Amino acid sequence: MSATRTTRGAGDRRRTKTRASDRNDKKRSAAKAGPQTPAEPPPASPEPAPALRAPIAAAKAITLAAAEAQGAPSPDWERMTYNMARLMEQGGKALAACLKPSDTGEIRSDISNEVSDAVRSLGRVAEHWMSDPARTVEAQAALVRNFMMLLAKTLGRLSGASPEPLVPYNPADKRFAAPEWRELPYFDFLRQAHAIASNWADDLIDRSEALDPHVRNKAKFYLRQISSALSPSNFFATNPEVLKETWASNGENLVRGASFLARDIEAGNGILKISRVDASKFQLGVNVAATPGKVVYRNDIIELIQYAPTTETVYKRPLLIVPPWINKFYILDLNPEKSFVRWAVSQGLTVFIISWVNPDERHRAKGFEDYMREGVLAALDAIEKATGEKKISAIGYCIGGTLLAMTLAYMAELRDDRIESAAFFTTQVDFSQAGDLKILIDEEHLKGLEEKMAAHGYLEASSMATSFNMLRPDDLIWSYVINNYMKGKPPIAFDLLAWNSDSTRMTEANHMTYLRDCYLENKLTRGKAKFGGKKLDLKKVKIPVYHLATREDHIAPAKSVFIGAQYFGGDVRYVLAGSGHIAGVVNSVSKPKYGYWLGPSPAGTFENWIEIAAEHKGSWWPDWLSWITRQSLEKVPARSPGDGELTPICDAPGEYVRVQY
Repeated sequence: MSATRTTRGAGDRRRTKTRASDRNDKKRSAAKAGPQTPAEPPPASPEPAPALRAPIAAAKAITLAAAEAQGAPSPDWERMTYNMARLMEQGGKALAACLKPSDTGEIRSDISNEVSDAVRSLGRVAEHWMSDPARTVEAQAALVRNFMMLLAKTLGRLSGASPEPLVPYNPADKRFAAPEWRELPYFDFLRQAHAIASNWADDLIDRSEALDPHVRNKAKFYLRQISSALSPSNFFATNPEVLKETWASNGENLVRGASFLARDIEAGNGILKISRVDASKFQLGVNVAATPGKVVYRNDIIELIQYAPTTETVYKRPLLIVPPWINKFYILDLNPEKSFVRWAVSQGLTVFIISWVNPDERHRAKGFEDYMREGVLAALDAIEKATGEKKISAIGYCIGGTLLAMTLAYMAELRDDRIESAAFFTTQVDFSQAGDLKILIDEEHLKGLEEKMAAHGYLEASSMATSFNMLRPDDLIWSYVINNYMKGKPPIAFDLLAWNSDSTRMTEANHMTYLRDCYLENKLTRGKAKFGGKKLDLKKVKIPVYHLATREDHIAPAKSVFIGAQYFGGDVRYVLAGSGHIAGVVNSVSKPKYGYWLGPSPAGTFENWIEIAAEHKGSWWPDWLSWITRQSLEKVPARSPGDGELTPICDAPGEYVRVQY
C-alpha cells in the first residue's frame, strides 16, 4: 500500500508540473502576441459556483430536450453560466424592491380581501359537490376518465400513431399559437391537460344549481383567474417559445426579464406594476392630445377645452363631449389619424370637451351630483359665454354617458332644454345585465372598498386598472408577463396602450355612488335615482338619441346598452359597432378596421334585433355626423377660442390631464 501511494504521489507531481509548464507556455505565447482586448462579458469559471450548479443543470436538461427536437445548435455554456449569475443578481434586485416598503414602514396594497372572497366562492362550490358522496364520485370519475383518455392518446403518439387530440387546437387561443404545442407530444399533453382540468372545474360550477347565481358567477370569475395563472404557457419549463429563446440567446432573455421585473416592482412601490407600453415615445400636446385648442374655463372638477376651427364656417349648434373620468379624455384625441375630435372639427363642428381633474384628498366628497353641477352644467354655461349659443348637442362616453343621461333626466324635470340631442358611446344606463364587472360588486365588496378609500378619500388608479385587467387575464396580464419577464422583450410603443396606462383616481363619493346606485341597486331605470331632490326619469328625455354599442365590449356589453336604450322617451338610433369598448369607438374613417350594424329602434330583445340588423362597411363616424347635422343645418362663421366672453387660460390639452400619481 505504501509503495502504491508513493507511485501515485510521484505521478500526481509529474502531472502538476506538466499543467504548470502548459500554463507557462500559454503565458509566453500571449506575451509574444501582444496585448489582447478582453471579450465581453468576461468568461466565467469553467466550474460554476455551487449556488449556480442547480439552475444551470436544470436549464441544460430543459433546453436540451426542447432544442434537440428542433435541431437547434448547442448554446455557449460559459455564456449561459455568466448569464445565470447575472440573473441571480437581477433577482436579488427584484426581491429588494418587494421588501422596500416593509423596510421603510410604507403601507403596501393588501389583496387579502380578494383572496378571501375567492376562497369563499370556490369553497361553496366544493362544499356543494363534496356534501353528497355520489356527487363526489361522479366529479372525480369525470376528471379521471378524461385524463386516462388523454394519457392513452399521448402514448399512442409516442408509439408512432396519429390520434385526434382529445381537446382540439383552438387557433383563437394565442397562448398556444407556437407549433410545438401541437407537434411535440410533451407540450401537446400539457395544453390538453390544462384545458381538461379548467373545463372540468368550470362544468362543476355550472352544475351547482343549488347555489345562488351570484355565487356561481363569482366562482367562475375567480376560476378564470386561477386557470389563466396556471396555464403551462406561463412557466419557463413548459413554454416552448421561452425555452427556444433561452437556448438561442444563452439566457440573455431571462436576465433582461429579471431586470424589467425589478424595475416594475420598484415602480409599483413593492407591488408588481406591469409595463405594457413604452410611454416615453408619446408626449401630450405633441403627438397625442395634439388637436389645437384652448382651455377656456376651469373649476375644481373640470377644464373645458374649445378646439380651434379648421373650416371657414361651422354649424351653429356647438358640440360638448363628456368623456369618462376613468382614464383621460384624449382617448378621443389620439394621433391625428385616430382623433375623433380632430375629425369632428374638420367636419365643421365647434367642439368642446371636458377634461376631468385627477382627484386628490380635496375631492373626496365630490359625487355624481357634483360632477353634474360642476361638470356638465358648468360646461353648458361656459359654452354659452364662449359662443353665445344656448342650444347644444352632447356626447357622453362610458361613465361620462351615464352622467350625461342622469343630467338630461334632471334637466327634463327643470324644463331645461339646452341640450337638443345626445349621443352615447358604449354607455350603460340600465345595469341589470352589466357584464363581468357586476360579478364583483356586492355589499361585502363595497364595504372593503369603503375601508380602502377611507384613509385618503379616493381609489388609487391601479385598483381600477387591476379590475379591468382581470376581465381578460390572458390578454391583459399573462401575455405581458411572458413577453416582458420570460422572453425579455421590452414593451412596444403604442398610443392606445399609452393612454390606457395613463389612468386616474376616483373620488370616494363618486365611486361609491357609481358602484352602489348603478351596479348594485340599478336605481336609474328603477326610478329611484335622485339629483337635487328630483327623481330622475329617462322617459321624460324626449330629445333624439344616438346610442352606440360595440359587439365585443366586456365593460358595457352590447346587450346591456340595448336594454338601457329602450328607457329613453324620444327617438333612439341604436348602432352596433365591431370590436370592443375602445377600438370599436376609435375606428377612424381614414383607416377603418371594423364595420357596424343598423336596425330598427331598440325594442324587444337584443337577439331579435341583431338578426334583422344590416351590416355596413367602414367607420360609423359618418353615420353619426349625418344624424347630428341634419337636426340643425344652419351654419355661422367659424368661432375661435377667445372670440366670446371667455379668455383662454392655456393651450390644449390643459393642465389637469398632465397630473399623474
